[in-house]
Amino acid sequence: MQWLRDLLGQIGGAGRSAGQRAGPDATPAKPPARQLALVIDLNVCVGCHACVTSCKQWNTSGSAGPLTDERPYAANPTGTFFNRVQTYEAGAFPHTETIHLPKSCLHCADPPCVPVCPTGASYKRQQDGIVLVDYDKCIGCKYCAWACPYGAREFDEQRQVMTKCTLCVDRIYDQQLPEQERKPACVQACPTGARIFGDVQDPDSESSRAILERGGYPLMPEWATRPANRYLPRRITPSTTSSVASFTNSSIAPSIGAPE
Repeated sequence: MQWLRDLLGQIGGAGRSAGQRAGPDATPAKPPARQLALVIDLNVCVGCHACVTSCKQWNTSGSAGPLTDERPYAANPTGTFFNRVQTYEAGAFPHTETIHLPKSCLHCADPPCVPVCPTGASYKRQQDGIVLVDYDKCIGCKYCAWACPYGAREFDEQRQVMTKCTLCVDRIYDQQLPEQERKPACVQACPTGARIFGDVQDPDSESSRAILERGGYPLMPEWATRPANRYLPRRITPSTTSSVASFTNSSIAPSIGAPE
């Protein structure tokens, strides 16, 4: 992947100055006042996709939408989703284990999608650390999609702009909603409580405590983007065979960014 790092370095050098000058609160010089993020518990995620459908529904009708689909029932369908769940199978039959990995924008402390944007459409907010896209400035060049190592950017074919998870920014600050509902739609919909939302810079928040107590880890730390979202690792139960545990620890964990 060194070729990709070299390419992104060249693009970043050309676009960094424009990206830093343009866009509200683009690339803050100091850490944000707080960092809102998701902490995802892989031990209780059942892969039901409630987070996917609730995200699609809320953001299609909200300030980020519409999240359009093209040719949904034809050849080469495409769709705009801010949240996806990837499923892996570990072990060998009959001793197998299914692992679900929800993935969306990680709202990195050093987001590579921001400096490569030639118009400053991608920016990180100072007040809460959320990475957003200004659709009025986006020209759909897809530089940010190339720069993001997590594949979290989505191209809307109808509007010809790049889109991504906003942590439901139009929902979490909506004073018309009851306080208990001012959280991302995916968090509200999760039936197992696998998603925790909060300020990961606040040591007293539920999200920070979960990271500290459960060993929450960032996805693909080798890219040095310092993701705000964290994952709580799966716990191997006593009924799991040693071969499955060995396969999970040695093969699956590194691929999703768990500490080796």
